[in-house]
Amino acid sequence: MARLRLSRPAARDIAEILEASDAAWGFDARRRYEALIEKALRAILADPRGVLTRDHSVLLRGLRSLHLRHVHEDVAAPVHFVWFRVVDGDVIEVIRVLHERMEPGRHIGVRD
Repeated sequence: MARLRLSRPAARDIAEILEASDAAWGFDARRRYEALIEKALRAILADPRGVLTRDHSVLLRGLRSLHLRHVHEDVAAPVHFVWFRVVDGDVIEVIRVLHERMEPGRHIGVRD
């Protein structure tokens, strides 16, 4: 099975998403969204080029995405994409986790 590597911006994205979820909907909602993100990451690890993911190589070579709505259970309307790419054959790098309304081209490939 592939190994997962979170970029610094992706780790920050997840932390901010969970903090916002907690502030807006409470700790239980935060836990459900955290479980949803973990489920999405497991789905990506299991099948990074699977039917739940989409190719976005036009933005960045090897870039793919998975919308959380494709793996949701306890979250009514998930609104984030996991943006990732396969590197070195068995390493999946999560580049960003962005709200569906965010333009990925403005947030992916930007150094910070």
